[in-house]
Amino acid sequence: MCGFCGFTGKLKNKEQIIEKMMDKIVHRGPDSGGVHSDDEVTFGFRRLSIIGLEDGSQPIYNEDKSIVIVFNGEIYNYRTLKEELIAKGHSFYTHADTEVLVHLYEEKGEQMLNDLRGMFAFTIYDMKKKKLFAARDFFGIKPYYYSEVDGELLFGSEIKSFLPYPKFKKEVNTVALENYLTFQYSVLDETFFKGVYKLKPAHYLVFENGKLSINRYWQPKFEPEKDIVADPINGKKLQDAIQEVEDVVLESVGMHTEVSDVEVGSFLSSGVDSSFVAATFRKDMDKASGKTFTVGFDYEKYNEIGYAQELSKYVGIESNSKIISTKEYWDSLSKVQYHMDEPLADPSAVALYFVSKLAREKVKVALSGEGADEFFGGYNIYEEPMALAPIRILPKPIRKAIAKVTGAIPVKFKGKNYFRRAALDVEERFYGNGNQMFSKAERESILKNPSGNYDHKDITKPYYDFCNGLDDVTKMQFIDLNLWMVGDILLKADKMSMANSLEVRVPFLDKEVFEVARKLPTDYRVNRRATKYAFRMASKKYLPEATATKKKLGFPVPIRVWLKEDKYYNIIKEAFNSEAAKKFFETEKIMKYLDDHKAGKGDYSRKVWTVYMFLIWYDNFFGDKEVA
Repeated sequence: MCGFCGFTGKLKNKEQIIEKMMDKIVHRGPDSGGVHSDDEVTFGFRRLSIIGLEDGSQPIYNEDKSIVIVFNGEIYNYRTLKEELIAKGHSFYTHADTEVLVHLYEEKGEQMLNDLRGMFAFTIYDMKKKKLFAARDFFGIKPYYYSEVDGELLFGSEIKSFLPYPKFKKEVNTVALENYLTFQYSVLDETFFKGVYKLKPAHYLVFENGKLSINRYWQPKFEPEKDIVADPINGKKLQDAIQEVEDVVLESVGMHTEVSDVEVGSFLSSGVDSSFVAATFRKDMDKASGKTFTVGFDYEKYNEIGYAQELSKYVGIESNSKIISTKEYWDSLSKVQYHMDEPLADPSAVALYFVSKLAREKVKVALSGEGADEFFGGYNIYEEPMALAPIRILPKPIRKAIAKVTGAIPVKFKGKNYFRRAALDVEERFYGNGNQMFSKAERESILKNPSGNYDHKDITKPYYDFCNGLDDVTKMQFIDLNLWMVGDILLKADKMSMANSLEVRVPFLDKEVFEVARKLPTDYRVNRRATKYAFRMASKKYLPEATATKKKLGFPVPIRVWLKEDKYYNIIKEAFNSEAAKKFFETEKIMKYLDDHKAGKGDYSRKVWTVYMFLIWYDNFFGDKEVA
């Protein structure tokens, strides 16, 4: 696991510039650094040594040094690929998985990508063809940013590495802010830095003769089978499905553990995802440390350490835990948003920062449970289509009429929101797992200069169009797979772990695991018994019943409690009345949310938090000081 940065073209003092760029991401690779520079490209690399400890430093070259690569990630099937490449006549001078990519590119060019199994972002330069080729992994586990500056390409693992580049102009993208207020994360291809873009998951780019082209090389697609009891040959029986899930999870966890030259640990919460990983990752595996890592808060409702300790005892592994004090949490906010590169309003990002810090004290690699919810149907919101089914048998005009009548009632009552959502098709009501922070009216009310034409459905529509004809649960999963998981879940997993020089591996986010998950009948994913049903049943062999069936909780953070306390209320009040806030927001409107929350008029904690996280991010990158 590492970090890289670079640029094309000739530039004075390019060696000094690339060193400054590398210094910005030293946390991604504190073990060593490396540079390649010629008349066409300059590559910089920071290394966290995991595989090929003695000889795996980058950049890495092919035999005649006409092809060079910088790479961030792990290729879990690299040994098999290496054997095939040696049989074809390629010679290797390292034991690192990176070198496989160089020779695979020689053999197949852009077609190499579908041979890979792993997480990756890399940049290859072919000196003979004067061609730059870069790619991001199938699900977006590893980040890749790029920008065209004066006809040249600037690229890297983190946006902050662009800041020392002399031709880079740092400017806020206000369109990203408008989207962020709805989604709570940066959802557009163009980031919060104007002109800087994310390479999408399962895409590659080519920069050749001054022209940039971007292409998709793979497309995740759900094709749920039907459980036809009367046709046992074509039907898919539940027990068979459970066995398939178990087999592929064990195989992937094993591969993610064994491909390492250092010890591997595991994150652990009270949920079934991380518990399934922790219960299976150590079995008969030389590299598994048997160490788990958990954090919690000093509030009874916001502490999962007890669950984690019980599970660790149950499966016979070492439990390591830490209570995050309220002071520690608040003191870390600026650093967390700096490392995130773009504002993220998910309060659990801070917890992920601290669990990564805890793990790094004992291991260099930790497994984590991201992806299981999106693959297997784990979020509680996926139960909504079943809940709405009784009223959705009515024609839509009638449903809309009921929603209009109930909505006109001035008092709040249980079921009011039910009728409102039942009147809407899934394409209208669901834009992702993260709760909608601000509606269109709220957004336009608080923004100083709203565009007036933004609609979140413009972002979700291409994904809904792609899975047209599938059931609502599967559509919701597909939206989350492409938006929420990439923009929130995987962003914080990468940035918070690498802020602590820790490699996090996510065995559920594997092509072979998805191949099983995508074909599961919808009822095997979400039914009236449970979400993530087949997955939970598969985990029962390894977990206590209570853990396997525990309802999805998410990582609880007590921000709603803190914002009612004078100390933290005043901290945010000061931010909401700052010059930065006045530049972007109608300050009296955002203060009303804060005041109403403190007065108990409603829970506005997430709205307040979303604005506050943006202001912290802005202060880091555009204020008087920058967090190191």
